[in-house]
Amino acid sequence: MTDAPSLVSRPTVAVLGCGWLGLPLARTLVEAGYRVHGSTTTPGQLLTLRDAGIRPFLLSLSPSLSVIDADTLQALLHGAEVLVLNVPPSRAAGSPEAYPALLQPVAEAATLAGVRHVLLVSSTGVYADEPRIMRESDAQAAITAEVPLLQAEALFQSEQHTVVRLAGLIGPGRSPGRFLAGRAGVPHGEAPVNLIHLQDCINLLSSIIEQELWGYTFNASAATHPTRRTFYTAAATRLGLQPPTFLEETTGGKQIDSSLIRELTGYQFRHEDVVAALEYC
Repeated sequence: MTDAPSLVSRPTVAVLGCGWLGLPLARTLVEAGYRVHGSTTTPGQLLTLRDAGIRPFLLSLSPSLSVIDADTLQALLHGAEVLVLNVPPSRAAGSPEAYPALLQPVAEAATLAGVRHVLLVSSTGVYADEPRIMRESDAQAAITAEVPLLQAEALFQSEQHTVVRLAGLIGPGRSPGRFLAGRAGVPHGEAPVNLIHLQDCINLLSSIIEQELWGYTFNASAATHPTRRTFYTAAATRLGLQPPTFLEETTGGKQIDSSLIRELTGYQFRHEDVVAALEYC
């Protein structure tokens, strides 16, 4: 592990995708002394980024970028040493299969701009839904894994880049109590949930940049994995909503192991107990 950079030598960071996760991450980096460029697809967000000390760019990705978006992407990356690529697969128009093609122009532009490090925000959706513990190497072994996600990750897997596979996201504005409230006959009630709170996402991503942990693929999930039945019943009840009912079956599911990122960053999660974390959603 290398020493953390001093405030004077902190690199410029480009955050591509300043939304629910990207914007508070960019703000955190600004507060830590980084120069930050940030992109949004919403014109009304440009002033929000500027007021937060982020250099704003209006950018929409597509497999074939328009001339304007291609120029904007180059401007976003100009002078940036680190790129945080935070574009979820849902941004791929049509189907998840389009996701690698959506990120391909970014990979090419980053190389052209001389970006040294890419931090790709990925998902634990790469793992097959099998009833066992999933570590980082298990995505490659699972033949039923979500191939487009793996193809997208492969664009940025090198000694200079890092991929972080986030578990299900919870936090302010994303309260899980509404996800299944009132539904009947929900399957897989005994399957473990794999979740992570927004604050822990921000702190982990910041720690990777701060500690220069490049060349890794990490899982990121809270350590507790209550059953879907336990968690979503508690989540709905907390909001005063009707809890879901689950099928009487005992089918399990995957459980995400995130011991590697804990070991290398030394970060202690603020919201390990995901049921208790409902108070902060």
